[in-house]
Formats: sequence, C-alpha cells, structure tokens
Amino acid sequence: MKLDAEEREILDAYLEGRLERIELSPEEIERYRAAARAVSKKVRRVNIRMSSNDLRDLQVRALKEGVPYQTLMSSVLHKYVTGKLIER
Repeated sequence: MKLDAEEREILDAYLEGRLERIELSPEEIERYRAAARAVSKKVRRVNIRMSSNDLRDLQVRALKEGVPYQTLMSSVLHKYVTGKLIER
C-alpha cells in the first residue's frame, strides 16, 4: 500500500503511541457516521475476467432469481467480504 506523507506521519504516530484519545460529542459521532455511510454507498465500476462457462451459469442463476447478473455478482461479493456468505 502506498501512503502519502500525511498518511505515513499518522501511521508512524500511531505505531509510536503518540496519538491521544479524544471524546466526541454524540453530534460529532453521528456526523462521522453519516460521512462514512455516504462514502460506502458510492458505486464504482470494475472490470473482471472470468470463464465463459462461469458467466453463463451466473446469468442463468440470476435469471432464476429474477435479478440482473451484475446485481447478483455484487451481492455475492458483498456477502463474501462481510463474512455473510455461507457455504453449502
């Protein structure tokens, strides 16, 4: 991971124990939560290479589920990264 100078300074301060804990007001906490939610809702485009067979199977599965295949792919990936994907 490439860090800029400010990020490196923050990381170094953390690793050296030079950061101080501060108490935030409930309003400040909610403001930060709202900002985090706004950032996490941004949809970004990605390109992926996969086998033709897997894509075909995914499209068939999406058709059975009644959703676009890109939506199904996104849902599966989201469940995986949040630890909610359950293997059968």
